[in-house]
Amino acid sequence: MALYEHVFLARQDISAQQVDALVEQYKGVLEANGGKVGRVENWGLKSLTYRINKNRKAHYVLMDIDAPAPAVHEIERQMRINEDILRYMTIAVEKHEDGPSAMTQKRDRDDRPRRDGDRPDRGGFGDRGPRPPREGGFGDREDRPRRPREDRA
Repeated sequence: MALYEHVFLARQDISAQQVDALVEQYKGVLEANGGKVGRVENWGLKSLTYRINKNRKAHYVLMDIDAPAPAVHEIERQMRINEDILRYMTIAVEKHEDGPSAMTQKRDRDDRPRRDGDRPDRGGFGDRGPRPPREGGFGDREDRPRRPREDRA
């Protein structure tokens, strides 16, 4: 039997229990056709990049499948009919990944540089200290001589 990763998006207005029921329904279809489902990850309700059938969000679900091709065709056929499924995609893989998928792994935020420019390799001013005032410049705005304003006609 072939190995597949199958991801589907369900409408935003169905509950999490209904999403779990959809997963169980499609598991039953696969098992009835000689396949089996390994890992199932519910990625939760996420925002879509663009609206699909007036939905701005969708429930994302990943299923690792070990099934013959006719079983996969059958669940895809049933997903086309189901109004609660917005999109689906099935990809053949060489082997299933162990552990959590990339979507469920928590990214370590400490490895990235902060937005305020304070990078770990350069701290603040470094060894130089604060910048001295420019020579010949004026320290405050009040000390600057004012130019007369030209009247415009």
